Amino acid sequence: MTGIDQHLTIATKRLLLRPFGPHDADRVRKIVESGARFLPPGVPGHASGVSQWLSYGVHELWRSGQGVHLAMVADGVIIGAISLFKTVWAAGSTEVGYGVHPAHRGRGYAPEALAGLTEWALTKGGLRRVELRANLDNTSSLRVAEKAGYTREGLLRGGGHEDDGPHDLVVFGMLSRDLALGPPTMNGRGFGTGVRLESERLLLRPFTGSDARDVFSAVDGDPEINRWMPWAEGYDLQRAYDWCTRYAHTDSVGGVHFAIEPRAGGRLAGSAGVQRADWERGDVEIGYWISPWARRQGVALEATRALTTFVMMRGFHRVTLLIAVGNHASQGVARKAGFSEEGVLRSALHVSSGLSDAVLFSLLKGEPV
Repeated sequence: MTGIDQHLTIATKRLLLRPFGPHDADRVRKIVESGARFLPPGVPGHASGVSQWLSYGVHELWRSGQGVHLAMVADGVIIGAISLFKTVWAAGSTEVGYGVHPAHRGRGYAPEALAGLTEWALTKGGLRRVELRANLDNTSSLRVAEKAGYTREGLLRGGGHEDDGPHDLVVFGMLSRDLALGPPTMNGRGFGTGVRLESERLLLRPFTGSDARDVFSAVDGDPEINRWMPWAEGYDLQRAYDWCTRYAHTDSVGGVHFAIEPRAGGRLAGSAGVQRADWERGDVEIGYWISPWARRQGVALEATRALTTFVMMRGFHRVTLLIAVGNHASQGVARKAGFSEEGVLRSALHVSSGLSDAVLFSLLKGEPV
């Protein structure tokens, strides 16, 4: 494979990714006149240059053999653009970039387009690696890469430049083997061991014995954890150690448990996990608890988003959260993470005081997180 089909078209759930052409002239002129900035590099600054650009300029990248610019089209409207560039066919590598019209942001179009083009590049496109670079302070783009399943690989200090000066760049990568990685147990059903997830500020990793003292300190005497977690009663350091070294690692098929660690360093921020995984139905439940010293810092929200992205990439199409009716803080986290309230399940949850009604929240694949 040494090039890209001139007429490359990729269909995702809601989008059509296709080349720009002269038939887009009226739409692109309106975009240029509006001042919206999301089209590929080289787009003219004045509407008078649009026809020339659509006939020749936008296709120069393709003619050079180094990539392609594609329009993101939803319901017949150009809502964004996505590109492969700096393609080195001999090395099997390329870089990807994208932009979404400001009026269409926040609807999950960017990760959907990114996942679709990446899958094509690493399969039919014959490439082995796709790289994405995003400004460290561009949290939206960082989240898009994570939602699309990219691995955060490192930081290029001063690697980017904007109008206000140099910016650090976060490097993300996706390899062809990442698409083929399946859970290693039970005929491809399971989460495996040693899984680590990264988000902007957090590392979700397996528990170790060294976490036991922080787990005990978080649980011991904390009114919130002791109110909502029935296992917290009578908690001691030995039980914390047993959890960190044994019980958190026993079931890699039905679930997986992560210690939440701040990437910047510091004490254990809590625990997040996957449970009751139904591989047949593609349905899974997630949950978490946060250490008292890490609350009101967005830790629960960021961990929930990271977990949701992780299980969606493992093939689940429905993620649920079951939260006690009186636990308003956790319900707020679910709503901020994009989950929808489905109803109340009577006496469905064990809390320290006994059985409690529980609010059922869900998020379906393709819905924005």
